[in-house]
Amino acid sequence: MGRKAYVETFDDDPGGWLGWIAGWVGPRKLDIVGGAARAQPPWGVDLNHVRPGAGYLHLPYVLTTRPHRWPELSGPHRFVEGGFSTDLTDARFTVRIRGEIDMKGAEMLLLVQTDIPRERANVRPNFVLKAQPIRIERQWAEQTLTLAPDEDQWLCMGTRGPVADCRLYGYAPIEQVLRDVNIDIILVIFGLDVRPAVPVDGDPHLLLAGKDWPVDESRLPAGYIELDTVRIEYP
Repeated sequence: MGRKAYVETFDDDPGGWLGWIAGWVGPRKLDIVGGAARAQPPWGVDLNHVRPGAGYLHLPYVLTTRPHRWPELSGPHRFVEGGFSTDLTDARFTVRIRGEIDMKGAEMLLLVQTDIPRERANVRPNFVLKAQPIRIERQWAEQTLTLAPDEDQWLCMGTRGPVADCRLYGYAPIEQVLRDVNIDIILVIFGLDVRPAVPVDGDPHLLLAGKDWPVDESRLPAGYIELDTVRIEYP
């Protein structure tokens, strides 16, 4: 028998979901507008996965899959309180979403993140479902992603390496990651053109974007996104 589906409709509150301003700011409350969770800049830039990792991210929608420290921002955490499974193997992940946004060549992707204990130190693989991007159009559209444990569909984000706080991000087989997504599920914007707003000597990406140098905001996505429904159907 299949497990009960998780459904969030954002009718009255964020239902456990968070917005996130990356780069030393952290979580913020999502605005609920007409029964949908609205996200809009500033999003900051998540730089944990800059080369040799896969690149920069925005984090407009974050759902932790375990209790967190910000209930005043997220409202009642219906995923955790409902006891929904973190085994997302072959789950169907559906969103009803719209927006008016210039993506500047980037795309919205589903990201899954988990902690995997190892003998010397845990690793925290992050994978995006690169083969199934989520379209953001002006009209409401329902889109369903299938979370198959197929390495060809996923991209491991890796780590920037030199920053101490980022050394735990690494690789594990996607089959192992999907079996227990025990940190969070995030709708990210990936493929950002992050460049300094002022001249920087040497390779700016060896430094910390937004801290060591100001980011050229004109190159980043601009507009808003509204998320009306999220549904996870287990096999």
